[in-house]
Amino acid sequence: MSRSPAADHVTPYDRFCWSDAEVERLLASGGQRQALAAYFGEGEYRELARLARRAQRAGARDSLPHVFVIPGILGSQLGLRRRAPQPDDVLWVDPLDIQNGRLPLLDPAAGAPIVPLGVVLFSYLWLKLYLRSRGFSVTLYPYDWRLGIEVPAAGLARALRSRDSGRIAIVAHSMGGLVSRAALALPETGDVERVVLLGTPNLGALTPLQALRGSYPVVTNMARLDLRRSAEELTTRVFSGFASLYQMLPGPQCGVDLLDSAQWPSFGPSPREELLEHARGFLAGLPAPDQRFVTIAGVGQKTATALSRRRNGFVYTVTRRGDGTVPAASAALDGASSYYAPVAHNDLTRDGRVAAALVDLLRTGATRRLPSRWVSRSRAQARISDRQLYRLQTGKVDWPHMTPAGRQAFLLNLSEPPPLRLRVPGTRKR
Repeated sequence: MSRSPAADHVTPYDRFCWSDAEVERLLASGGQRQALAAYFGEGEYRELARLARRAQRAGARDSLPHVFVIPGILGSQLGLRRRAPQPDDVLWVDPLDIQNGRLPLLDPAAGAPIVPLGVVLFSYLWLKLYLRSRGFSVTLYPYDWRLGIEVPAAGLARALRSRDSGRIAIVAHSMGGLVSRAALALPETGDVERVVLLGTPNLGALTPLQALRGSYPVVTNMARLDLRRSAEELTTRVFSGFASLYQMLPGPQCGVDLLDSAQWPSFGPSPREELLEHARGFLAGLPAPDQRFVTIAGVGQKTATALSRRRNGFVYTVTRRGDGTVPAASAALDGASSYYAPVAHNDLTRDGRVAAALVDLLRTGATRRLPSRWVSRSRAQARISDRQLYRLQTGKVDWPHMTPAGRQAFLLNLSEPPPLRLRVPGTRKR
């Protein structure tokens, strides 16, 4: 395989590829303050430093389970190993590499030796430190989210088996919940005593479909960074090669059989037939949950919850019955205890009320901090098509000339859904 022209270019994002343990140590000691404050933002840095010092004082209690935190799709850094003393080559997510056209290396078919390089700290370090400050020992488990879910599930099962003694619990976000469910179906993983799923698409979601169509905000924002490619081109070259996206497509109950390529529109990016075939029956084939499982679903956010197919392509119905990414009905799991929080998908790992409920659940299996029932009273909705989503795409991003605050805001809002006004059918828009 030929190397990219920028493969030996060390970027600031490569230099910052520190482990979560190292960052925690620096936060507690005050080391590298300027670099960490620039990366996290001043306010977030102060909060993380406070939690890191509190975690250091609290220590780990033997009476509490060791917690594995499993991130969602896109929640682990991916890249290439370099020989010391150079830092590893971060591709996901390094805006400079993306601007230089290196994102297609993430397509598994490209054959690049991509490996996980730790979790995305902005998304998961706060949760780790919060749990540590409450006496839990915590492992953040990075994995290659591009591959079929069964691959990281096998790796997680090995990691769980490697703990020879002590209690174990899992907190899994988004796709990480499917990885956890698949891992616990494998032999010798029965020692896990609690599994809390945060916004997991147990029945699938429509955002993976949008990613495969090139209309999902993460894809369109990557296209804004890439100076040469459109969102549709990036989808065809990169995102359509991610087996995990196909495995999270909802079944025919969404209104369209998405695992049948004949049901896809003739315009726009098309699915890869072999990955559709690989995904068939995956969600239905996961074992039913047992008494260890608990789900927390985000609600009240604008979420694609239904799908129709028209002559000009897919049309998504958007309601407030979900967390902005996963419908509440998909995040719930028959046979598991369920709780609900008015929190957006990406904030489920950073919300104080959810985190406090997690501590209760890990200790006792129940909580009074979140309601166990939720009924949507909102009838407001909107419909938007692929073509309309394509038209919402804006121009390219001049990353080198953006302010630090502008760069941080861009990265924080990669998956921010497009602005839509919902209305009750038969009334004016509001």
